[in-house]
Order: sequence, then structure tokens, then C-alpha cells
Amino acid sequence: MQQDQWAQWVLRRRDGDNPDVRVRVAPVIGAYRDKVLDRAAIVPGDVVLDVGTGDGLVGFGALDRVGPTGRIIFSDISPGLLAECWRRATADGRLDQCRFVQAPADDLRQIPGRSVDVVTTRSVLIYVHRKEAAFAEFFRVLRPGGRLSIFEPINGFAASDARRGLFGLDMSPIADLLAKVWGAYTSVPAAQNPMLNFDERDLLRWARAAGFTGIELDYRAEVEVPSPLPSRDWAVLRKTAPNPLAPTYEEALNQTLEPAEREQVEAYLSAALANGATGHRTIATAYLKAVRP
Repeated sequence: MQQDQWAQWVLRRRDGDNPDVRVRVAPVIGAYRDKVLDRAAIVPGDVVLDVGTGDGLVGFGALDRVGPTGRIIFSDISPGLLAECWRRATADGRLDQCRFVQAPADDLRQIPGRSVDVVTTRSVLIYVHRKEAAFAEFFRVLRPGGRLSIFEPINGFAASDARRGLFGLDMSPIADLLAKVWGAYTSVPAAQNPMLNFDERDLLRWARAAGFTGIELDYRAEVEVPSPLPSRDWAVLRKTAPNPLAPTYEEALNQTLEPAEREQVEAYLSAALANGATGHRTIATAYLKAVRP
């Protein structure tokens, strides 16, 4: 079966299908998972709905916390990723505690109302156009006293940084060519792009409008902070893509540059990486937790 774009990215394109990159990135996304789960206050016996589960990073982490009497509902729009979660649950011998539901975050009609104790998401709402509807669905499926715990990058914060380069590298010597490359990633106006058209205040507003109480939001912004690179080999990094809807960097170069321009960019990046250039990150993130009264 051919993988859909979501499964392709999570399982291959996110890390260029490179095991070394996968190992280096694992602690970063693992930290996001743990903070989401800690805020969810999961107890043994809970039923947890992990919306936009991907390859099950948060869902399988929750499975370790609900104990043998708890259950996890893995929900995603990707049949390929649900199949991957089913495969992993089968291999772990825990299939009897798992349910798999193909559904978007803003339409969870397959999940009965007031039927779960916890809803978790990680980097899901950035792909959802109807975010307010998603919060309403999270509220609907939770039992009274149920908890919501989400993590979202506030991508509009970093996108406003005119100095950003690939992987946070200084690309000012080839800024004109970089501007062309960014064209492959900015075809949708920011105001219409669900990855960019919201911030942490919107998350608070949508949670409150849905009916949640006890709302807490932890926001963190970092500007030009030195950041380790997932690889120092441009041949590896060029095969990666920043999100499921975006081209790989190699594809973006091919789409936007003439052959001579592409060679110039690749030569610059290869040399910068080989010479120990430091990456920097500008990023904002938000963790939100709330309770259905």
C-alpha cells in the first residue's frame, strides 16, 4: 500500500530516512511528549484519546501510564500512520488496550461524547483549519473532570524573522538565492495558512469558548539560540522536509533555482557544515492544559 503524505513524512521525510538523524532528534520530540503527558495527569485506568497520533509517540507514552486496565484511542487522518501504530501495538502485545480511529481533529464523531478521561495532541492544530471546532470536539468527548493537554509550535513567531536561514545557518552571503528557495514554502498567504495564522492567545480563546476551565498555558520563546544540527552532512539534510505538506530541501532547490544557482547554494551549505558552522533557532511553543467541568 502506498503511504499517504502524512505517513511518508513521519516515517521517512521528517528525518530523510536516516537512522542517525532519527536518533539525534528523538530526545527533542521525546521531551515534548513527556511534557504533554505530565500535564495530562494520567492515572491508571484512564481512557486516553491521542488526536493526530502520528506514529504513536504520545499514545504509546500514555499506554505506559494508564496501566493494564487503561486504554488508548489512537486517532489520525492517516491510514498509513494508524497501520504503523497497529503494527507496533501488535508487536508489543498490547493490542487489546488499543483502538484505532481514522478521523480529523475537528470531527471526532466516531468517539462518543463523555467517553474519555484525557485528550492529548502534539503539533496537530497547526494543520487544522477549523481549530475552534477541534476544541469543541475535545470538550465533547471528555467526561466531566476530564483533562486536555496539548502542545503547539507558534510558527508565526519564527516566520516573522527575516534573517532565518536553513537550519538556522547564516546564509546572508546567498540571501538572494535563499529568498527564491523560500518561495517553495510560502505559496499559501500567512493569513490563510493554518500553520501560521494563530498564536497562543488564540489557543486560550478557543479553549475558553469550548467551555474548558482551569486553563493554563505555558509559553516559551527563543530567539537566535545556538542549536545543534541533526546532521553535519548536507547530503543527509537535503533529503529532509520541515513538515508533511512541504517539499524536501532538495525538492525546493530543484523547484526554485537554476542549475548554477542550485550548485552555488549546495556548495555554500556543504562548506558551512563541514567547517563547523553553528545553527541557531528562533522558535515559540505553547503547552495548554484544561479541564472539562
